[in-house]
Amino acid sequence: MKNWMDRDKIEFKSTELRELYEKLVDIKTTFDQEFVAQFKRSLPFAELLFDRWERAKALGFGIGSSIYDSSLVIGKVVVGENTWIGPNTILDGSGGLKIGSYCSISAGVQLYSHDTVEWAISGGEAEYKYAETSIGDNCYLGPNVIVSKGVTLGEKTIVGANSFVNQSFPPNSKIAGNPAKPI
Repeated sequence: MKNWMDRDKIEFKSTELRELYEKLVDIKTTFDQEFVAQFKRSLPFAELLFDRWERAKALGFGIGSSIYDSSLVIGKVVVGENTWIGPNTILDGSGGLKIGSYCSISAGVQLYSHDTVEWAISGGEAEYKYAETSIGDNCYLGPNVIVSKGVTLGEKTIVGANSFVNQSFPPNSKIAGNPAKPI
């Protein structure tokens, strides 16, 4: 199969830009080889360059927490200690978002604290709706979970993969589905 992008055919406006591009490709290849050899994983280039724990620290998250470079963070997001936030997540804190300590927020999770439903169906006349969303300590949210605005998940709650959570649940809940229900 032919490579969709032949690097030699890319037209650059300057020799310096082409040289920079070639250096970046070489750096990415070298980093990738090192990470595969040491950690048995291949990451996107930005994840190789930027430290997840430093990003969490810069965002004011608790000690020991980490967040991938591919994660989108909007508004006021408060995260406790030792919480792992996986790649390709959305943390919408425009209405306030709290995530406790020792949580695992898996890849692709989307946590919302606002919606634009009324705004959209009113043709832009209604306001956006905001409500704080809260995830308690020691919670596990499986891959691709979506949590609606205003939801509170009590501590030690487990949410199954691909679930849509549109209501609050007490501590120690085990939920899954669309919409999520106790299991």
